[in-house]
Amino acid sequence: MTVALITGAAGQDGSYLSELLLEEGATVHGVVRPGHDAGAVDGVELHTLDLTDTAAVAELVAELRPDAVYNLAAVSSVFQSWQQPVSTTEVNVLPVVALLESTLRLQEDAGRPVRFVQASSAEIFGSASESPQSEQTPIRPTSPYGATKAFGQHLVEIYRTRGLAASSCILYNHESPRRPETFVTRKITAAAARIAAGLQDTLELGGLDMRRDWGWAPDYAEALRLAAQADDPGDFVIATGETHSIADFVRIAFARAGITDWERHVVISQAFARPADPAEQVGDASKARRVLGWEPTRSFEALVEAMVDHDLALVREASGRADG
Repeated sequence: MTVALITGAAGQDGSYLSELLLEEGATVHGVVRPGHDAGAVDGVELHTLDLTDTAAVAELVAELRPDAVYNLAAVSSVFQSWQQPVSTTEVNVLPVVALLESTLRLQEDAGRPVRFVQASSAEIFGSASESPQSEQTPIRPTSPYGATKAFGQHLVEIYRTRGLAASSCILYNHESPRRPETFVTRKITAAAARIAAGLQDTLELGGLDMRRDWGWAPDYAEALRLAAQADDPGDFVIATGETHSIADFVRIAFARAGITDWERHVVISQAFARPADPAEQVGDASKARRVLGWEPTRSFEALVEAMVDHDLALVREASGRADG
C-alpha cells in the first residue's frame, strides 16, 4: 500500500485525486489551510498547515515519508493574483521549493524513489506565440499567477536533473460542480440556475469573447495520478485541444436551465475584466496521450450541463428547505 501526500486536498482537484488514490488502496494524507477542510474527502487523513511555513512543510514530509507528493495548493485565480500579487507569490512559490527539497531529502534518506507531481498551468504560456501550445512552447506568463506557476515549473525541471522523479502537469482550464463561485465558470452555472428560478435577474461578466480549452476536472485529476506512475517523469500538457468562448459557456448553461434569451440577462462590467488576459489558450496533449495513456472523457457541452444540473439541484434543495 502506498502513501500519498496531497496539498490543497480540499480543493476541486485535490478532492477528485483523493478519491482516485483511495480507490487504489493508498493511504492519503491531505494538507489543508486552517478552516478550509470543507471539501475534503472522507478517508483522507487531514493535516492543517500554513504551507508558507517551509520548516513545517519539511517536518511533515519527513514524518509521513510518502511514496508520492502531489502539490495542488495554490491561489488559483488569475483575477485574485492581480489583486493580491504578494500573497499569491508566497502561497504559490514557497511550498514548491520546500516540498521539492524535502522530497529529495526523503528519497536520499530512504534509498527509494519518491514521486513528485506539480499542478502547473496553461497560464505559464501567457499570450503564446503558437497555437496549440505544447511542452516546447516558450514560457512567457502575462499575470502574477502565471509567473508563480512558471517559477514552479522551472523548479521541477531543476530537481528532476538532481534525480527526483518530478513531473509537471500543465493543466488547462478544467471544471466541475466542485468549482467555487469565485471562478467564472461556476459563477455562470450558478447564475443560470438562480435566474431560471427567479432568484436573480442578471449575470455580470468581464467579457464574452475570451476562448479557453475547458475539460472535465476528474479527467485532470486522473492525469495527475498517471504522471506520478510514469516510468519517465517529465512535463505534460493536459488539455482537450478544443476551444470555446465565454459566450458559448453562457449559452449552453442558460439553455440547460431552460433560458433561450440569455443575452438580455448578461451585463458586461469592466470590474471583472483582467489585465493582459490571453484571448485564446488551447493545448496539445499528444505527449500525455502517448506517454501516460491519458484521454479526456467528457465533452465541453456535457461538463457545462453537469455543472448546471448540480446548481439547479442546489436551488431546488434550498427552495424546499425554505418551504418547509
